[in-house]
Amino acid sequence: VETCDQALTAIARPGVASVQIILNAVRHKPLEQVLPAAAAAGVGIIARVPLASGLLSGRYDEHTEFPADDHRNYNRHGAAFDVGETFSGVDFDRGLAAVRRLAPLVDADRTMAQFALRWVLDQPGVTVVIPGARDADQARRNAAAADLSPLTDEQLAAVRDTYDELIRPQVHDRW
Repeated sequence: VETCDQALTAIARPGVASVQIILNAVRHKPLEQVLPAAAAAGVGIIARVPLASGLLSGRYDEHTEFPADDHRNYNRHGAAFDVGETFSGVDFDRGLAAVRRLAPLVDADRTMAQFALRWVLDQPGVTVVIPGARDADQARRNAAAADLSPLTDEQLAAVRDTYDELIRPQVHDRW
């Protein structure tokens, strides 16, 4: 689904086993109603786009150029499909600012991507996370996030504060 309203409608239908929704460190709205409703109904949550189109990997900066056929290049403003699919609807520069703010919180035993994936895994009600990967090594590093210890209360609070201060005004009410 694209929106929380669509997710809530799906959860209310009989026989629904799971709902796939965008959930990541720059898309918190599903935490408010969708995850609690899914838990109450016994519906699984599949968190998709957990790295916000790679934005939360920490690999990009303001000089990054994406290929012409990459949605991160041509769909930043929703020209081809729902803009919420590209960088989870977050303006690229604002997203980079959020990543820079979170990067110092990443423990030495994990990457920024693993930190972001662990954040999703730590959310009550998340059944599974489906990050993309370009090669086998990246898939292994992403999968290793499940074996890492949960984020601390301080790290979780910092993600929430970063979202509230930098991201919420731009995307929270949209999806």
